[in-house]
Amino acid sequence: MQTRNRLLDDLARVANGAVGVATGMREEIEALVQQRVERVLGRLNLVTREEFEAVKAMAARARSEQEVLKKRIHDLETRPLDNNE
Repeated sequence: MQTRNRLLDDLARVANGAVGVATGMREEIEALVQQRVERVLGRLNLVTREEFEAVKAMAARARSEQEVLKKRIHDLETRPLDNNE
């Protein structure tokens, strides 16, 4: 009986060690993949979300101003001429 408990204790220690090694390997692999992804994305010359949102807001503002100016030009072009001017 003593031998059996010792065998089970040894198997439990080996299993715990294997789990620890697997966890360590998983973390190391995740770190390596993260580094590779960051390196690839860095080479792609992508903009950040903040830069994109800033340019998007500028474009919307420019579009709005363009619509106002377009209407103003239309109003000026269709306005009747006054002979006193």
